[in-house]
Amino acid sequence: VYTQRQKMVFLTTKIMQRTALFVTFGGLVTSLVTTFLPLWKTMNSDLNEVENWYSGLWHTCLYTEEVGIQCKAYESVLGLPMDLQISRVLMSVSIGTGGLAMFAAFPGLEGVEMCVGQPGLKRGLLILSGMLSWVSGLTTLVPVSIVAYTTVVEFWDEGFPDVMPRWEYGEAMFSGWFGGLALVIGGTLFFVAVCMRDYEQRPPSVPNSPQVKQRTQHYLKTEVL
Repeated sequence: VYTQRQKMVFLTTKIMQRTALFVTFGGLVTSLVTTFLPLWKTMNSDLNEVENWYSGLWHTCLYTEEVGIQCKAYESVLGLPMDLQISRVLMSVSIGTGGLAMFAAFPGLEGVEMCVGQPGLKRGLLILSGMLSWVSGLTTLVPVSIVAYTTVVEFWDEGFPDVMPRWEYGEAMFSGWFGGLALVIGGTLFFVAVCMRDYEQRPPSVPNSPQVKQRTQHYLKTEVL
């Protein structure tokens, strides 16, 4: 009994809401950093091992031991590959919807002196935040997966000579997957918090069932005897 009470104390609606907000915020920051990192793809030539090439959504970079890292923005948007164009749009949508999810969730939290006396509005804001978090997570996972797929296809393309260097996964690919999953999990936790709140506010059950009446009568008879 003590263990069950302890779990109920630690797992409250308020804590679940804060956890959902924290996870969503972490996923949003990770997706934001991933969008502007030039580490989506990396390439190292066997002929010149001191040069490392990096490619992102907005610019490419060259790292050498003598000069360091030098980045250059893409000259033409229309000249970019289709996967990078789609990824730019989707990652921008992800950042926008993730930011809206944070703004919608904050007034709906318990303990926040906003929308006081309007539990229906608070509930609706948390549901909206959960949906926006899901959209933000999916629009992060999709472009990262598209770029990963094209990288794998180009890496194993037999039309390229074996001597020619090929692009491989960069660190930003993994941070993008992590950020997208965090946003999806955060949105799910918002829905869990709403369900927990609905369960706490449900009216207490009235003991009018026949089984309860039978037990009560049996108890009274035993007490009289």
